[in-house]
Amino acid sequence: MYLLGLAVLLSLLKLAGMGPVGEWPWWPILGVYAAASAWWVWADWSGYTKRKAEEKIELRKKERIQRQKKTMQPGPRRR
Repeated sequence: MYLLGLAVLLSLLKLAGMGPVGEWPWWPILGVYAAASAWWVWADWSGYTKRKAEEKIELRKKERIQRQKKTMQPGPRRR
């Protein structure tokens, strides 16, 4: 995702002609798009994306269980 953001930023700078990026040829900017595409292909092929999604679900599950345990604990007694 960072590569895609970088590619869009570089494209905007190139189109606006701002800074040194405005002087660059298009191939380095298109190379960043290609790198982002290659990353997504690799992430899907290797299972990285699915593994990260499962880790996020597992973390939410553990946090929910901890919150429920905390609410079930007896608090200070009132007199």
